[in-house]
This record gives sequence, structure tokens and C-alpha cells, in this order.
Amino acid sequence: MREMKDSGIEWAGVIPNAWNINKGKYFMELLTRPTLETDEVITCFRDGEVTLRSKRREEGFTVSLTEAGYQGIEIGDLVVHGMDGFAGSIGISDSRGKATPVLNVLDTEQNKRYMMYLMRTMAYCELFLSLATGIRVRTCDTNWKKLREIDYILPTIPEQKAIADFLDNECDELNTLISDLQSQIETLEEYKRSVITEAVTKGLDPDVEMRDSGVEWIGSIPKHWKVDNPKWHFVQRKDRATKGLTQLTASQKYGVVTQEEYMEITGAKVVTVEKDFDILKLVCPGDFIIHMRSFQGGLEYSEKYGSISSAYVMLIPQKTILEPRYYKWFFKSPVYIDALSSTTNLIREGQAMRYANFIQLPIILMPEAEQRAIADYLDEKCTEIDSIISEKKRQIETIEEYKKSLIFEYVTGKREVG
Repeated sequence: MREMKDSGIEWAGVIPNAWNINKGKYFMELLTRPTLETDEVITCFRDGEVTLRSKRREEGFTVSLTEAGYQGIEIGDLVVHGMDGFAGSIGISDSRGKATPVLNVLDTEQNKRYMMYLMRTMAYCELFLSLATGIRVRTCDTNWKKLREIDYILPTIPEQKAIADFLDNECDELNTLISDLQSQIETLEEYKRSVITEAVTKGLDPDVEMRDSGVEWIGSIPKHWKVDNPKWHFVQRKDRATKGLTQLTASQKYGVVTQEEYMEITGAKVVTVEKDFDILKLVCPGDFIIHMRSFQGGLEYSEKYGSISSAYVMLIPQKTILEPRYYKWFFKSPVYIDALSSTTNLIREGQAMRYANFIQLPIILMPEAEQRAIADYLDEKCTEIDSIISEKKRQIETIEEYKKSLIFEYVTGKREVG
């Protein structure tokens, strides 16, 4: 057991006696590389991968800088994301490309892979989060000024390499396990989507006689089912909300929840209306809601009474809607969502979905008993699938936490390689 000493760094605790502590400004520098016309855009993701954007396109990622605003990145560069470094966006580039100045490209004579693991541990220990005023601002000088003043733990170069090699191998194995679990989750989610689509459009009786529905996206349906225009079965609720009603949020992931619940679940800030309550609409239990992301996630079903943004459309089921729980699933089915998204070309440019979009798509009508049976089946089946998915996500979280603790133990010298 090697001798240890107090590092003097709160998050790190004790480190080996022979290891040093030094500020970043003494062994690192900020690089600004030139770009080439042929360079592709690179970004740094929260899992630490620094790669071409074309390899991992993510929704919402845009680049608006001119060519002069980019900087070059080389294979092997150590990169810290100026806005997301606190969340683990720190890695080694696997590609040549260009990036916005929000990415800090750091040069050092230390082992870059060791520095990556060390800095990611510092981020997970919330040291980077404490620098929020600098780390989240799109100003490289400010970011670098913060990073250069931090104390870093520095073993000898051979030890750094040994630690980095060891962690590369261990983390590769753990990442493989995580990737396998993520693939299983994707398979389960795809299975869930197929189960919903099959049940809401084909029913539960595999031997029932079928016929063409006359609607391309619905396909064939049981012979005794019907399709009809939804305007005869759902009307708009136009009531205005009154002061004092609980303010709600409709989301494709969490359904209809209070704004307080939404902020607690997501950590996001939601603007609450403090005056001019007449801009809010009334929501009642049993209403279906067309919201800003319905083209991605379908319609939401409310079990709550409250108020909501006037940008949303509330739908009141009429007496012909015998079992609303069936329509909860129908309006969230992949085939319905795809059809809804095709009703306009402008929703992705900010245009809200309207009742006019809703009534362009036929709905299915069937006997109440079948609606109830389908709803009961999907309630049970999808709860079962969701439970399996949740368990696999829990396993991923456990592996991720183990990986973080493993990296911490080795970059601070509390465990020794070989």
C-alpha cells in the first residue's frame, strides 16, 4: 500500500505522496487551429465523444456561425465543451474537423487521455458546475480563464499512461454493456410501438374478418369497425380559465402535469402566468389536448382540472366516444402521430397545430366492449414493457455510476494499476 497525503483539494481527498498538484496554466494552453474548406463540423457530446456531427445528428443542434467563426480540431485533441463540460462533455477527438469556439481545444505535455479522465471526474464531482458563470457562457477566453486556474492532480507521465490505458480497457467493457442494454431498450420500445399500432388498428381477435378501411395510414380493419371524421365526435373547449386554477403543462413524455410537477421532474424552468389570466384556457378531466409537440408525440389525455397555454387546443369527447381510454392509445399510436405530422409542412417552423389539423385524420369507431378490451390490454401490456425498460435503464445508471467511481479511484490514486 503506497503512502498517501492530503491533496488539499476538497473533492479529491488523499492522493499518493509522489503525485503533484499544479494549476492548468502551468502545463496546458488553449489552441486555436485554422480550418480547411473541406472540414466537417465536430461537436462534443455529454458521453465524452468528440466526433463529426454527421456521425451523431441530434435534434435541435444548429450552427449559425460564419466560416470565420470556426476553429480547427485535429485527431487526438483534448476538447472541453464550454457549455456542457460540467455534464461530462470532455473527450479526445476521433476526427479532423471544425467547431465553434464554444469547444476549448487544449494542448498539454501531460497524457491527454489521463487528463480527459481526470477532468471528467472533476466535472462529476461538481467542480465544473461551481464555475457555471464561466463554463456556460459562449466565450472561450472566459472558459479558459476558469480552467487554467483549477488545481489538477498529476502523477508521473508513465503513471498517467498506465492509468489511461487501464481505464480505456475497463470503460470500453462497461460501455459495451451499456450499449447492449440500450439496444435492448430500443428493441423493447419498437415492440411497444408495434403492439400499440396492431391493437388500435386491428383489434385483439386474430381470426376476425378484415376489410380495407379506405385510409392508407390505417390500412385494413375488422369488418364491423368504421372510420369517421373526428369533428362529429370531438369538439373544441373554448372556455377561458379563471384566476387561481392550477397551471398545467402538456408534454409528450410526461403527459398532462402541473407546472410544479414538470419543473420537479425535468429541472426546467416554466414561465408561470401571474396576471392576465384570460390568456389561459380551461382544461377539464377527460379532455384531449393538442400541444406544441403533438406532431412528435400525439395528443395528450388530461386527468386534471386547471389552466393551460392558449396555444393549446382542448378537445371534448362527445357521447359517441364510449371508452376514452382507447383513444388515449389511438392518439399516441405511431401511425396516428405520423399521419398527424403530415397534415402541415410548417409545424417544424413554429406554427402551432390546430383543430383543422386534427379533423383531417379519420378516427376508428367500434363497439364499446372492444374499445374497453383494447384499452385494458394496452394498459397491462405496455405497463409490463415499461417496467422491463425501466429496469434496464436502472442497470445502465448503475453501470454509469460504477464507471464514475472507478475513474475517480484511479485518477486520485486511491487504487493502483497492476
